[in-house]
Amino acid sequence: MLAAVGIHSVQDFMAIDPYALYAKIKPMKGMGLNSIYAIIGARENISWIEIKNTRKEEILMVLDDMGLAPK
Repeated sequence: MLAAVGIHSVQDFMAIDPYALYAKIKPMKGMGLNSIYAIIGARENISWIEIKNTRKEEILMVLDDMGLAPK
């Protein structure tokens, strides 16, 4: 999935904005909100569940500003 959007290394993954990466993978089958939590969690070495439980509102606001929030 990451290779399909040009992410081929840890350096590539860390260099891209997590929201920009989510925007690229969101159209792929099976990609939902847990994907952005997982991306942020992986970058910060934190469980995606902790990200979801502590930063969901903040993340949804950014996604809404980008036109990517769920309806």
